[in-house]
Amino acid sequence: MSRVNLAIIGGGLVGASLALALQAGAKARGWKIVLIEPFAPGDSFQPSYDARSSALSYGTRQIYQQLGVWSQIAQRGEPILQIQVSDRGRFGATRLAAHDEGVPALGYVVENAWLGQCLWQALDTEVVSWRCPAEVTSLQPIEHGYRLRLDDDTSLDCDLAVLADGGRSGLREQLGIHVRRRPYAQSALIANITPGEQHAGQAFERFTEQGPMALLPLPENRCALVWTRQGMDAQRLAEIDERQFLRELQDAFGYRLGALRQVGARHLYPLALVEAQEQVRPHLVVLGNAAHSLHPIAGQGFNLSLRDVQALAEALLGGPAQPGDLATLQAYQQRQRLDQTLTVGFSDQVTRLFGSRQPLLANARNLGLLGLDLLPPAKRWFARQAMGLGTRPARGGL
Repeated sequence: MSRVNLAIIGGGLVGASLALALQAGAKARGWKIVLIEPFAPGDSFQPSYDARSSALSYGTRQIYQQLGVWSQIAQRGEPILQIQVSDRGRFGATRLAAHDEGVPALGYVVENAWLGQCLWQALDTEVVSWRCPAEVTSLQPIEHGYRLRLDDDTSLDCDLAVLADGGRSGLREQLGIHVRRRPYAQSALIANITPGEQHAGQAFERFTEQGPMALLPLPENRCALVWTRQGMDAQRLAEIDERQFLRELQDAFGYRLGALRQVGARHLYPLALVEAQEQVRPHLVVLGNAAHSLHPIAGQGFNLSLRDVQALAEALLGGPAQPGDLATLQAYQQRQRLDQTLTVGFSDQVTRLFGSRQPLLANARNLGLLGLDLLPPAKRWFARQAMGLGTRPARGGL
């Protein structure tokens, strides 16, 4: 029976980021970390027109700079230089610009496969090992830790188990950790688009009566589309032919980027706000989408999870010699409570406000967008939320 200090269940972007954030301090302490992941990471990055992407906030760039991987990530990161927010059929609109906020970019759009490759290559194999492909089938509390049983009939003991296995975590359910689920009665249609004109680093948030949409800049003048529609209508859009799909998208989005020329593979994801009712127990942490899964339209989910990662790593490395102490984990949760509450609330309220068809709310959001341009403090607050800096003190012009 082998034992490690930390077992991170889920070697995706959140789990790998935590291993990277811990590894220097873990090496100094003699800790051993294992990443347990059912899907083997690729040996090399393979560009794809249809690659899924994440919007990384400016605050996320700062974290990855501290971890020493940003320069590599940025090689295939498309800067967001301007965000245009508009309400279809109404005058309300606002624009956020990087130069107005004193930053090189408001955020960056990065293909998930490239981001993962950068993280995995930066891991120190003397500290971080892989069990892959492997899956944890059960977690059993033991004295001073947990016993993990894997699908290859082996077991592993750890001082601290971190659940980073996604929003549909079966282990979370197995442990009796309840979730609060608020369905949006919507699905997100995800696809990559080629516009007729250069996107020039522009991102668009567009709100329509049928649901919000986002179009984000990607390398090779592609754009990542997130189009939120109600269930049956989303399914219809996923199944119609490419020409009809582009026609309907053009009608909803307009000609801000000229005629839309190409759409890649379309994927549907049912949407709900999901929050775990417990994020820490003795020797256990729930992290990433397993802890909170947000609506994608505001682009806050992964960025919040990375701030959780940073706070957890700092708490563990500042805590006892062996990780898993409940007081240390509770201090981490207390530190992140405000950030999580504000970010989840911001994402949820924006989604509900701009997804409503009620005339009074529609008029209110229209006035709100107009007001952002007329009230610089309000616009600055909104920009800081978008950049992932909303719960951090302003420093150095930020």
